[in-house]
Amino acid sequence: MHEEKANWQRFRSHQQLTVAQANQLIEVCGLTRKGAALAGKTIAQLELLSGGLVNTNYRVHFNATDWSVVLRLYVRDAQACAKEAALLRLVGKTVPVPEVLHMEPKGLEGFPPFAILEYVEGVIFRNLRRTKEQPAIAQAAASIGAALAAIANRRFTKRGFFNADLEVGNWLLDGTDTIPRLIDLCLDSESLTTRVGSAFVESVHQFALNWAERLSSVDAETQLVHADFNASNIIVRFIKGSWRVAAVIDWEYSFSGSPLWDVGNVLRYERKARPLVEPHFSRACIEAGLELPDDWRRLARAVDLCSLCEILSRPSLPADVVEEVVELVKATVEDRDPE
Repeated sequence: MHEEKANWQRFRSHQQLTVAQANQLIEVCGLTRKGAALAGKTIAQLELLSGGLVNTNYRVHFNATDWSVVLRLYVRDAQACAKEAALLRLVGKTVPVPEVLHMEPKGLEGFPPFAILEYVEGVIFRNLRRTKEQPAIAQAAASIGAALAAIANRRFTKRGFFNADLEVGNWLLDGTDTIPRLIDLCLDSESLTTRVGSAFVESVHQFALNWAERLSSVDAETQLVHADFNASNIIVRFIKGSWRVAAVIDWEYSFSGSPLWDVGNVLRYERKARPLVEPHFSRACIEAGLELPDDWRRLARAVDLCSLCEILSRPSLPADVVEEVVELVKATVEDRDPE
């Protein structure tokens, strides 16, 4: 099995930005720290951050201080800036997230919408997990479980996607049994059929059909879902003798639904034969108040299958990504560890 998302390429080119342009944006925004203006002349360096597959993130270093911020430019969805800023402010008191210092939801100076966020020191959990240092991974996994429970503690009146004001709109499909139906829509894709073969398409359809009754419970849930809750979007740091979550980032895909979407995502690459995150993650989820059914692990994998099928339905994917996701789909349907 490939390392998680090791070969995943950006879906959009980086938004190019010079120091002079960053200076201009900082000046227009009037960004301050502790009451002191950070004029453009104080910017020492722009560092393009490698994380993320869609938006562009720069770390802005300032002269004569160790303080830095993240300048995040939204190039996919014009509403994503306001939506993500609103979510960060909503959960900021209970979930470790970057502080929103400023946002321009309509963009400025010819640049797309952007936000200026606190830069959070730490390492992404994916890199910590690569070390195979079990005590550290176990501590971080428990902290991640507690963070997910805090996220899911936010509830809404219905399921669906948020607008910029965090009003809940429509879901992907109306009615019941939405996950099996969504999987079937993906299975109709020529791209997916070509990648997994027509015979296995039928196996996926039958799997979704067999799980339809259990998956129906997911339709009724209306909790906050991060929707991209994986090891690349969780920053951890050694704090007071233990590895803990320092920040959960990249909230633009969030919606109201079942926390099992996030559970399935974060455990997508976990193996029962060689566990790293479990049982520390799920135990901390439950201890922090997240209710999980007895068959939560298999049910979460069935939910995550929908996300995997959506990926395979995309027309353009690198060969290594196709191989990785196809194996994840087959492992789910065959109820085994990914190889």
